[in-house]
Amino acid sequence: MPTLTPDDERFVHQIPEPLSVVGIEHEHWRESYFFVTHGPDVDSDVIIVAMAAYPPRAMLDALVLGRVGGEPLFAYHARPAGDDPQRTVVGPVAVEIVEPFCEVRVQVAQEDFEADLSFTARTRPYGLRRGRMLDDAGKLLWDQSHMIQSGTYRGHYRRGDRPVTVDGWLGQRDHSWGVREHGRIPMWTWLAIQLPDGMLGVWHWELANGARVFTDGCWAPADGGEPVPVVDFAHDLHWTDAAGAAVDYGEHDPAVEGLAGEVVFTLAGGRRVTVRGAGRWCASYRPLYGGGQHLMAVETDDGRRGTAVYEVTGRHHHRFFPTPLG
Repeated sequence: MPTLTPDDERFVHQIPEPLSVVGIEHEHWRESYFFVTHGPDVDSDVIIVAMAAYPPRAMLDALVLGRVGGEPLFAYHARPAGDDPQRTVVGPVAVEIVEPFCEVRVQVAQEDFEADLSFTARTRPYGLRRGRMLDDAGKLLWDQSHMIQSGTYRGHYRRGDRPVTVDGWLGQRDHSWGVREHGRIPMWTWLAIQLPDGMLGVWHWELANGARVFTDGCWAPADGGEPVPVVDFAHDLHWTDAAGAAVDYGEHDPAVEGLAGEVVFTLAGGRRVTVRGAGRWCASYRPLYGGGQHLMAVETDDGRRGTAVYEVTGRHHHRFFPTPLG
């Protein structure tokens, strides 16, 4: 019989099954939290915490990654789901929803890295529509729903003997649920652009030949106004080396150190926003996956300046990963 948990006592069910049974029977079904915060410039520290539950595999895991003091940060933790799969604690990593869509606390208590950070919303949450992708044989690769929200972070972290106070750093949080088999996706790009008056965010998926699969995102004003959907998105980005020159990715090419170029958002109602930016790795995914995340300095065509995290990842794409990655 299916496993029952204490949350099965609550009014939370959406299908005629206990919460341990998901709506799509797939080994890569997951529900995940993602948090990222960074300082005010492209050379700042970047703290990223991700936590996911995998009901079909009866496990949870957490990633702690980013860049601290110019050096990569990475740790992986996992635990069996047991009889408390909804408890958002995985080893030394804990996530607490203090007030839904308003405040979240993220804690890490590793031996080599500690953090206690509180996210406070500066925009409304935005729910992306459900997206779906199949491979050439018709096998499901991706079928998810997703929420994005910009906020400010406060608290502190420590690596070694280097304590850092975080006071008003910008960043973003995501919450997604469904199927995602990261290692077989051709390409997606996820952008979280933090401007003084709000956030531009997008999730954009393409096939290897550049054909569009999915685009959704928003402009979310920092005054609490209603988010404006993204109805079109174009990118002209390229990998860069340590000197900032354009370079090909190759197969996990170690020459790639950053990302630069231009992206264009078209919002509902017809407004277009062009963003130019350049930055460098804050979380490389090699050798497991192609690409990774970059902390960017950005400027819009109307003169607003800010910071952003650009994620470009996948295994085969005519522009970003022309050599298929094994």
